[in-house]
Amino acid sequence: MNMKPFSLAFAFSLCMSVANAQTSKGDIKAGPLTHTQESMLTLVSESQVALPGQLTSKEIYVGPLKSAPAIGNVKVPVVLFMHGSSGLGLKAIADWQQWLASLGIASIAPNSFALKDRLTYTSPIDKDTYEKLHAFRASEIDITLKALQKMPWVDGNKIVLAGTSEGSVPVARYTGKEFAGRIMFAWSCEDNYFVKAHQTAIPDDQPTLNIISSTDPYFSPSNAWLGNAQGVGHCGAVLKNNKKASIVLIPGGPHTVLTFPQAKGPVQGFLTDLFKL
Repeated sequence: MNMKPFSLAFAFSLCMSVANAQTSKGDIKAGPLTHTQESMLTLVSESQVALPGQLTSKEIYVGPLKSAPAIGNVKVPVVLFMHGSSGLGLKAIADWQQWLASLGIASIAPNSFALKDRLTYTSPIDKDTYEKLHAFRASEIDITLKALQKMPWVDGNKIVLAGTSEGSVPVARYTGKEFAGRIMFAWSCEDNYFVKAHQTAIPDDQPTLNIISSTDPYFSPSNAWLGNAQGVGHCGAVLKNNKKASIVLIPGGPHTVLTFPQAKGPVQGFLTDLFKL
């Protein structure tokens, strides 16, 4: 039987993908992955917050929590946002937080690099190190949430947990019931090179929004070293029984899709409905 040309091309492409998956190697800059008492305090004090005008009685404030202006006696909904591996230096995060504040929603993004000389990396690296990193980032949710619960301007019944990329893994895995909903950008909730197992722990009745590029360079089938031949690049499988979940795929988008119009519309609708704004 003769093989058609496109089949040969597909076979060659598959072989190249396997080869790339076997030879791709990242880099690790060693460092600690356990917060100290000092870094836990700094994690929150140096978090990037965005406070809407009704809190500041002036214009929107975006900047470190430690430098925030005096806050009025008002409670507002809050998004606790977990940044990705590049930290808070990513301009899209501040822009996104500013946009949330324009909707009357405060946000706080803890600074994971408050831990001095903490481990950094470029993917792909070994799964054991990834899992240590995911556990470290998960601890930051607990630390920040405890701090939020003591802040008088936070509406404790209206806190959403959100994250992007590396920051979305602990969002998906979080087992507590303190949050009204979750938003995961740039994470697929699938087994792949980034985790030993995805361990998604989202209840089937929790409002959830998953937004990711259809060609995400790390977690879609576009990645030659994805490490999952059956991967589809979104959280559809784990959310299939959740009637309060939505998945948004942005065609041809990059890894960071926070501020894309195709992402902002669904986020606004999700939060407006959830917070009853």
